[in-house]
Amino acid sequence: MNEIIEKPIRVKKPEWLRVKLPTGPEYAEVRKLVDEHKLHTICESGNCPNMGECWGAGTATFMILGNICTRSCGFCAVATGMPSSVDWNEPKRVANSVKLMSVKHCVITSVDRDDLKDGGSIIWVETINAVRAASPNTTMETLIPDFMGKWENLQRIIDVRPEIVSHNLETVRRLTKEVRIQAKYDRSLEVLSRLKAGGCNTKSGVMLGLGETEEEIYETITDLRNAKVDVLTLGQYLQPTPKHLPVAEFIHPDKFAQYKEFAMGLGFRYVESGPLVRSSYHAEKHLF
Repeated sequence: MNEIIEKPIRVKKPEWLRVKLPTGPEYAEVRKLVDEHKLHTICESGNCPNMGECWGAGTATFMILGNICTRSCGFCAVATGMPSSVDWNEPKRVANSVKLMSVKHCVITSVDRDDLKDGGSIIWVETINAVRAASPNTTMETLIPDFMGKWENLQRIIDVRPEIVSHNLETVRRLTKEVRIQAKYDRSLEVLSRLKAGGCNTKSGVMLGLGETEEEIYETITDLRNAKVDVLTLGQYLQPTPKHLPVAEFIHPDKFAQYKEFAMGLGFRYVESGPLVRSSYHAEKHLF
């Protein structure tokens, strides 16, 4: 008798996670520039569902310090391993891309570079300065790592003062070790607190649907506000590959609205909360 092997049941994405194909003349123009000049954006490589909307609004996200990360987070599709040496021409290339694309608001992120003594902070500063030199009217948000709690590296970011400095907490305290592995919940809160104490406008993001409870979500939102974070983003976690952490739950839009109301009541300046929200979603609206 042949054994019957059952295929694993794949949870169907709910209706509210479907997105429209990007359209519009602004998007088409940026698309043309990206293709012609072979420009690299996280919007594309990350298959962001909001790419069309953001490009149409003049916002784009770039990743620096290579495409290999020294960390192995359970949610992230970026390759893990030993990165190549620092490319000191990268700041100029990013700045040229921003200028070519006529980006109004630029979001810059990076892999973690725990292999470097400066954590990549010097390239960060050079990239910020290069963008400012090439496109003086472009505003910036920097989505930075925790620099392993080496505060002299964080200070370099504070000193150049981008319009917004973001560092994502990603998940609740209980799940941090599984989701972020090499990161620490309290260290991330301290990064955000130090940024605020240094005079920066701060922002953080949390993914929902990894198995956290409602009580833990409220606790995490409260912890971020206690760290004096200005802008909060809440979005649905989606499993990038079968090797990554599975989705435990698809959070209904009504719940996202409930969490937004709670967060706004605590005093956040701006809250983006919805299934398709990502760190840089509506980033241009978070300026103040």
